[in-house]
Amino acid sequence: MNIIIFGAGRVGESVAESLVSEQNDITVIDQDPARVRALEERLDLRGVVGNGIQPSVLAEAGAKDADMLIACAALDESNLVVCKVAHDLFQVPTTIARLRSPEFEEGSDLLGKSGFAVDHVICPEESVMRYIHQLIDYPEALQVLEFADGRVCLIAVRATAGSALVGHTIGEFRRIVPDVEMRVVALYRLDAEMDPGPATRILPGDEVFILAANDQIRPVLAALHARDKPVQRVMIAGGGKVGLRLARSLVGQCQVKILEASAKRCEYLASQLPSSTLVLHGDCTDEALLEEENVAEMDLFLALTSDDEDNIMAAMLAKRLGARRVLALINRRAYAEMMQGSTIDIAVSPAQTVIGELLAHVRRGDVVAVHSLRRGAAEALEGVARGDVKSSRLVGRRVEEVKLPPGARIGAIVRGEGPSAEVLMPHHDTLIQADDHIVIFIPNKRLVREVEKLFQVGATFFG
Repeated sequence: MNIIIFGAGRVGESVAESLVSEQNDITVIDQDPARVRALEERLDLRGVVGNGIQPSVLAEAGAKDADMLIACAALDESNLVVCKVAHDLFQVPTTIARLRSPEFEEGSDLLGKSGFAVDHVICPEESVMRYIHQLIDYPEALQVLEFADGRVCLIAVRATAGSALVGHTIGEFRRIVPDVEMRVVALYRLDAEMDPGPATRILPGDEVFILAANDQIRPVLAALHARDKPVQRVMIAGGGKVGLRLARSLVGQCQVKILEASAKRCEYLASQLPSSTLVLHGDCTDEALLEEENVAEMDLFLALTSDDEDNIMAAMLAKRLGARRVLALINRRAYAEMMQGSTIDIAVSPAQTVIGELLAHVRRGDVVAVHSLRRGAAEALEGVARGDVKSSRLVGRRVEEVKLPPGARIGAIVRGEGPSAEVLMPHHDTLIQADDHIVIFIPNKRLVREVEKLFQVGATFFG
């Protein structure tokens, strides 16, 4: 696929890195020659220096032959304009814009073909907020990702000693918790991938990825992780766009304190938030300040400033001072990989949280949802089985007959629509039917193309 990425900032760089690894033809446009040169040296892509809203620059980037344009520059205005120019002058089939403002809604007339011609909207800040909300709702989880309109969830959890299933083999799960329907699709021990077969024993500290129906999330977590008390007290370091958006969303749900280094920003935050949210002016890496504000009593400490180093230091300090759980927002992928599994409980990359949303539009075949896992190394993909026995590689076949690449696993099938939809944990002899939604775990992104082909129908299917 020929893809143009407008903007080589943190989000643009992460998007380029992810899409290049899947053998797409990528061209990046940015006005900073140093940024473009650095990307060209590190990744297999082409760079164009210039202002992407100018038709001549888009033409140089190959807009005439592009399949997709992803606009992720810093300003909403620039992203809107470049999508309009790309669509109207170059007939680029698909345009995606990163928009920070919540006032631009996907599918509205303003963003439609007669407006700014934006097909899809991505917002890293909104994605991070949703991610954190899931962690607040399910404090035992490392990650909770939804498929099939929320009917199925992929849950990542770190196993703890004393839990019902820890110390037992995966094959014994059904006997120990007969009322909990789940499927272990991946298991990591000390960062090494383990075979999630029936004979594999779950040990304390293992990172376990499980697919289950939405109403089974809490029983699954309870079976593998000691029950955590609900999150009631939250401290947010950094009152930027993510911090403010999250604080607003937690009003009435949690007691929230915000630490912000800029006095001017503190005044703005105080004007935007109710009096129940405490806004404090200070440095989030100041040990005395954290102690004074009772960080040890916090159920969740969130380091959400725009500085990776400050976030890492603040989260580590808060953990040492007694915060029950800490999360750091880390833009640099290398930092995030170093910190995951350290004293920092969870490291989140804003760009990685939206990669899945983008990948769903890039995927071939009838792929409706994609989630990037383990900092982009693995993936969980939801596709729809279309066609019939003659035209489809899936329909009319038993699970054991589906030719999956090594390590890829079918974890769940959702059959039917609406309230009557049925969530199946498939066995080897489960027969796949037309219009089934199938969730597949893919341990290595290099295998994605093979999985996508399963959801493509042959020429004999005209449905």
